[in-house]
Amino acid sequence: MSISAMKPGDRARITGFEKGRRDYREKLLSMGMVPGTEFALTRIAPLGDPVEIRVRGFAMSLRRQEADALKVEVL
Repeated sequence: MSISAMKPGDRARITGFEKGRRDYREKLLSMGMVPGTEFALTRIAPLGDPVEIRVRGFAMSLRRQEADALKVEVL
């Protein structure tokens, strides 16, 4: 599943990364978005980009394209 299918208020856990998205993968890893990390989708901008997630006690905004590089499972 990807973040695109989630709604505000949903919680999820990162399970991995999409293949072929190396540039985004490295950026997300450097921000602490590693497999096993849990987060909550808090907001989606009116036009759908960016999305805001709450992870490890802080809010992070990601462009939809970056967020879709994550494979997640909804909790």
